[in-house]
Amino acid sequence: MKAISVLGSTGSIGTQTLQIVEEFPSQFKVVALTAGRNLTLLVDQIQRHKPEVVSLADESLIPELRERLKSLSPEIPLSEFPELLGGKDGLNQAASWDKADLVVTGIVGCAGLLPTLAAIKAGKDLALANKETLIAAGPVVLPQLKISGSRLLPADSEHSAIFQCLQGTPWIENARLSTGVPTPGLRRIQLTASGGAFREWSVEDLEKATVDDATSHPNWSMGRKITVDSATLMNKGLEVIEAHYLFGIDYDHIEIVIHPQSIIHSMVELSDSSVLAQLGWPDMKLPILYCMSWPNRFETPWKRLNLTDVGALTFLSPDTKKYPCVELAYSAGRAGGTMPAVLNAANEKAVELFLQEKIHFLDIPKVIELACERHKRDLNYHPNLEEVLVVDSWARKFVDEIVEKGISQQFHQGFN
Repeated sequence: MKAISVLGSTGSIGTQTLQIVEEFPSQFKVVALTAGRNLTLLVDQIQRHKPEVVSLADESLIPELRERLKSLSPEIPLSEFPELLGGKDGLNQAASWDKADLVVTGIVGCAGLLPTLAAIKAGKDLALANKETLIAAGPVVLPQLKISGSRLLPADSEHSAIFQCLQGTPWIENARLSTGVPTPGLRRIQLTASGGAFREWSVEDLEKATVDDATSHPNWSMGRKITVDSATLMNKGLEVIEAHYLFGIDYDHIEIVIHPQSIIHSMVELSDSSVLAQLGWPDMKLPILYCMSWPNRFETPWKRLNLTDVGALTFLSPDTKKYPCVELAYSAGRAGGTMPAVLNAANEKAVELFLQEKIHFLDIPKVIELACERHKRDLNYHPNLEEVLVVDSWARKFVDEIVEKGISQQFHQGFN
């Protein structure tokens, strides 16, 4: 039985992870949970899974959580409740909990970086759903993995697909997971993308795009931030950078393909020109389960894929005029060092401002480009963790400042 720590238990990845635990009670048990502000759901999760430790990002909510737990079971002494922690230190403790065998990282954004690093330093294997860990801090994370021996098992559907296609290769057999070592025999990666909310829109029509439009995904329901990233295709650009770090392949050999049916989750081309693909209904539980069960596969009662039901699979090249964030991501990845951290932070802040209706949808790539251009003069090729965090903070403030001054003026005038 594997002991699991779930970071971000009330989010999409966390709730699906706990569903898997309930479906396979003889294989998994939960020893640690972390959450944000959804105490109602968290209390239910604590009752169901009885973790040893629970950590809240906002430590001021600990007294309320303790009272809620006590009111539900007044006869149980507080000593039998899970240990309650809070703040950054609490998240790090839960991430590195001694009894955990695997840490599922479901915290969205750069907020997941520090607890993920804490888990790596503790030698834990990770089911990595927080792509920002590698994107913002790849130069910090990869050396730490070599020191601790931790393995990053990709929980994103696209990177899981690549991971699954590489089973049986020397790369897997030598357990060279996420160390930046080039993958033997791997010629090319093709990351598939749904095309997002605007895949049927013309470039001209994007002038009319609203928040409601950008957060209405044609294939499935996701969080608002990732749905906007899908609409700009920045999610795929970020996955390009993540794939570079995970599989040690250069950017010239990582491609993006628009695949509206979302049945093929990604493909790899091997040195002999064979192309391998992983197919399935779009369901995040499958890649999460594979991380949790690896190197084994568990039989599930889930709906099987019947290609005659799908009918046809289609593929398109992404239009860079319609999706300028793609080129921004490739450029940041090739620049290396702290540039991907700036790209990620600027994107997070720009999407936040768009969702608040403070900027237009088409302003998102503009402010990201401005931040990356400004950072060129301060690019650090070999940052440590503190320097990555400083750059992350700078990029967010920079985006706020240029929005306050007026994006169009900044974009056309450039920098002094």
